Amino acid sequence: MKRQEYIVVMATVPTEELGAKIAYALIEQKLVPCANIIKNVRSIYTWKSKINDEPELIMIMKTRVALFDQVRDAIKAIHTYECPEIIAIPIVAGYPPYLQWIDDNTQHR
Repeated sequence: MKRQEYIVVMATVPTEELGAKIAYALIEQKLVPCANIIKNVRSIYTWKSKINDEPELIMIMKTRVALFDQVRDAIKAIHTYECPEIIAIPIVAGYPPYLQWIDDNTQHR
């Protein structure tokens, strides 16, 4: 099992309901095996030349690199933001049984 095959996908959402909707969709499609939704994130960012300061939630999802495009497209199809944060960070090391769990619970084509 190659560690470079796995990623952490992060996305911010404005509400817990939207995060749950995205999480259920991704899990049902076997694009991610789980999604963590973390509350009480304060996001300060520039959008359309204006500095914004807003509450958000962050979603943390683990998956395989091969599924990133599908994960991104599924999130974008549901998300309410014009330009949602959808980024991936490589997993450079991980507990082998956990990585196997990711593999076992995501789709293979």
